[in-house]
Amino acid sequence: MITIKKFYATWCGPCKMLAPVMEQIRTEYSQVDMLAIDVDENYDVAASYGVKSVPTVVIEKNGVEISRLTGVHSKMVYTNVINENLQK
Repeated sequence: MITIKKFYATWCGPCKMLAPVMEQIRTEYSQVDMLAIDVDENYDVAASYGVKSVPTVVIEKNGVEISRLTGVHSKMVYTNVINENLQK
């Protein structure tokens, strides 16, 4: 199982830009779990993942981190990581 954990903050402009991209991915990949984690409300969780800036997207497969992307990237960057790991 692939899980995407998007670390964001409500005041973060780039996080707002990333939101529609993540929503598209969520609707296109029913086999992927997606969690949105507000770093201000869930500081302990963000700290346990070593998140130092937002947005940060952590992609895990079976509970193991397989990719970490900081900042805003194109949808293709995220889907490439997902597609590569769905096939394994």
